[in-house]
Order: sequence, then C-alpha cells, then structure tokens
Amino acid sequence: MWRSEICLALATLALFLFASALADDVAVLTEENFEKEVGQDRGSLVEFYAPWCGHCKKLAPEYEKLGASFKKAKSVLIGKVDCDEHKGVCSKYGVSGYPTIQWFPKGSLEPKKAGIVETLDSLVKEFISAEGEEKKAVFSRLEEEAEKLKGSTARYGKIYVKAAKSCMEKGSDYAKNEIQRLDRMLAKSISEAKADEFTLKKNILSTFA
Repeated sequence: MWRSEICLALATLALFLFASALADDVAVLTEENFEKEVGQDRGSLVEFYAPWCGHCKKLAPEYEKLGASFKKAKSVLIGKVDCDEHKGVCSKYGVSGYPTIQWFPKGSLEPKKAGIVETLDSLVKEFISAEGEEKKAVFSRLEEEAEKLKGSTARYGKIYVKAAKSCMEKGSDYAKNEIQRLDRMLAKSISEAKADEFTLKKNILSTFA
C-alpha cells in the first residue's frame, strides 16, 4: 500500500515540476513586475488574456511553444498578463478583447501601434466628436475599415459597426446603457463562450462611452 502511495506522490511531484518548467517558458507578468521585465534590454511580446476566454485557451499551447523556442535565445521576452488579476495593466495598454498580443520594442514601455483594430479605435474617437453629416462620413470609413478584418478578427469589425450604428440611432447614452446591460448578464451564471462574447462587446463599447 505504502509503495503505491509513494509512487502516486512521486508522479504528482513530477507533473508539478513539468508544469512549472512549461510555465517558466512564458514570463508571468503582473502589476508589480511588468515594468521590470518589459522595456529592458530586449523586445517583449506580451499576451493579455483572461483565464475563462475560449480563444485564449486555444492559443495557450502554441504560445507556450513560442516561449520555449525563445527561451534559449534570450533575445525576446515572451510574456503574458492575466487581465482578471491585473486589470490596471490591461487598462493602461488599451486592451479591448482577449487575447490581445502587443509588441514592445527594446527599451520601450510603449507598444508598437499597428493594425486594423488600432485604426478602428482611432475612427471611433473621430466618430464620437463628429456631428451630423460629418458623423455619417466617419461611419462610412469605419465600415470600410471593419470589412478589412478577416477570419477570427472579423467579429471585432461587426461589433464596432453595430455599436456605431446603434449610437447614431439611439443616442449618445446607448454605449453606457448597453455596457450596464452586459455587466448584468456577466454577473449571471453563463457559459464561457457567452462570457467571452459579452466581455468583447463590453470592451469595444467602452471606446464609444
């Protein structure tokens, strides 16, 4: 009996050590260590994620492999931030959906801004400040940019366009009211897929609020 218990204990320890080794390949970034790890003498690729996010779970194995491949080279830091635990960091870097991956050049704490989502965020700012016909013109540009999104990111564009259209039809309070509605839905017992969907909508709507 005692032998089987020892074997079980050893197996558990081995699994724990194996999991720890994998975890070490991707740096766990927090509000306390983010600026100590990122922006130093190497570039940093950082994933902002939520533990319940389905897309994040699918990405995790590949991201761990990426971390392992750069571990020996030490030329790039591969890191990740749990946005449920460290909301301040994620808010600071404008995370509006999960997973969000940003590149921080060597010696910089400012992510390199590029990509269609950043363009959409910029257009939303124009949309909010515009009036009348100008607002309609910005909306047409927003639609065109959203259509450029393909594959898994296409849903981002649809949410941006729907939010902008609803703001025009229902008034400036639409985004705030919809965020409150989504908060009530997220407080209920819902599936991970629904939580992922509602959180993405909420984060995008926050740019309109």
